[in-house]
Amino acid sequence: MNLNLKVWRQKNAKSEGKLMDIEARNIPEDCSFLEMLDIVNEDLLGKGEEPIAFDHDCREGICGTCSLTIDGVPHGPSETTTCQLYMRKFKDGDTIYVEPFRARPFPIIRDLVVDRSAFDRIQQTGGFITARTGSAVDGNTLPIGKPVADAAMEAAACIGCGACVAACPNASAMLFVGAKVSHLALLPQGQAERTSRALKMVRTMDEEGFGNCSNYLECEAVCPAEIPASVISRLNREYAKASVKDTVS
Repeated sequence: MNLNLKVWRQKNAKSEGKLMDIEARNIPEDCSFLEMLDIVNEDLLGKGEEPIAFDHDCREGICGTCSLTIDGVPHGPSETTTCQLYMRKFKDGDTIYVEPFRARPFPIIRDLVVDRSAFDRIQQTGGFITARTGSAVDGNTLPIGKPVADAAMEAAACIGCGACVAACPNASAMLFVGAKVSHLALLPQGQAERTSRALKMVRTMDEEGFGNCSNYLECEAVCPAEIPASVISRLNREYAKASVKDTVS
């Protein structure tokens, strides 16, 4: 396959960026999108040009590091991460737009690399539980019904890639925060910090500059972990209850 890439190139966070035309030649249709970029970078290095900077790690659809917007869609035209998007989704001669995630809380570092440490700061404020160290608690001492366990596991599947933020017109992080709050709020292990968790994580989310949810549901549509938008409803309930308790106390 031969493709024409329009890639966002930006030297650093302070410089201006722009889309540049780059040819991708002799690309196997069975290679992944990131492998295609590897081939393109080898070609650029051979010409003495700067390679395209992009994030990647596991390349197995687990870590969520491969944050690219492809033809205007976070992670591209498939319900998976960028590393699991294969070139057979495209046609020979296609023009493909490759950009970083677009959201103010995710500033561009270079080319296609963005700083998503805002997610880390949100997680650090409440995404944990208090547990006694030492021997593990016997699993049978904390019986959890299957519907609750399934709902908690569904929310815990969030990999924190940030596609939800990039897809949302308001750059809302409520799907991410909703997933993190939900899976711990549903389990007995997460009850000790349940109130403080909702308050701290939502307040940090607001401080980081993420927008509010307006029910566009673009977040749910692009989420590679298929996190349901129902976690946003649970987040709103958890925050409302926590706010009342905080006011009363």
